[in-house]
Amino acid sequence: MRSEAASPKLFVAALALLLLFPQLPLRPAQSSQAQQPGIRVQVNLVNLFATVRDKKTKQIISSLQQDDFKIAEDGVEQKISFFSRESTLPITLGLLIDTSGSETNMLGAEQEAAVRFLSRVMRKGDLAMVVSFDTDSDLLADLTDDQGRLDRAINRTRINAPSAQGPLAQSIPGTVFYDAVYAACHDRLAEEAGRKALVILTDAQDEGSTLKLQDAIEAAQRTDTVVHILLIGDSRFGGGNESIAKKLTDETGGRTIVVRSEKNLEQAFDQISEELRSQYTLGYYSSNTARDGSYRKVRVETSRKDLEVLARRGYYAPKN
Repeated sequence: MRSEAASPKLFVAALALLLLFPQLPLRPAQSSQAQQPGIRVQVNLVNLFATVRDKKTKQIISSLQQDDFKIAEDGVEQKISFFSRESTLPITLGLLIDTSGSETNMLGAEQEAAVRFLSRVMRKGDLAMVVSFDTDSDLLADLTDDQGRLDRAINRTRINAPSAQGPLAQSIPGTVFYDAVYAACHDRLAEEAGRKALVILTDAQDEGSTLKLQDAIEAAQRTDTVVHILLIGDSRFGGGNESIAKKLTDETGGRTIVVRSEKNLEQAFDQISEELRSQYTLGYYSSNTARDGSYRKVRVETSRKDLEVLARRGYYAPKN
């Protein structure tokens, strides 16, 4: 149940409903930061979450105003209609853990760090799930706010665990990284409203998925899911595939953090935890009203050249 979620959750849910049913009229809430009052019909609402860091210090910047941002879609500047710095906005989180043989030496540390991460990042109204993947993907805990259940699921992860039955179970040889990301987004997060993110512990090596990297990216984009990857590679197995990891995270507005030790792992989780709670919400009505299902490139920038913005790079338009 989401009845205990705070009002920001209802705000984002309303945005999601408009995206799904843009033919319905919606009167945006009156506020000092939300413009465009009145009724809009046949509009395409685009909802974005952005994290801003200082380019030099890498410190998160959380004091920007709406006028500090600029959004362009396919090169055309868009008018920002919704803006929020709400740090308590509930989140739906997927924790994906690579349990292929290449993670043998780090799995114990990953389990301990993941348990601490969820205990720090989760707040009232949040939901999380735990998935392991190697030769198949195994849903160990479905979306829940029960911290104990999530902890037990994390601690049940095993290297090359036997195939399990469930909505994410598959039967494909190799490490089904792309399939696991696709299934988590398409099968579990598609119906969830509000902020959604995947945190994946993996070397980003895929061997055996039926789907391609672009399929995984598209599933995340279509479900408004931000993907963060903690890249944990073992040199005996070729190390981590940073280019693949960055492609997935860059396109969805997340980050790839290279982890080379247990200490780095703790620091990486701390960085992701901070980012998940320091996002801006930006919404605009696309000037392109065509409902053609096309992919549209989005660029979010600030007026300050010393800052960098993490936000998804595109979305798929609604289709009649």
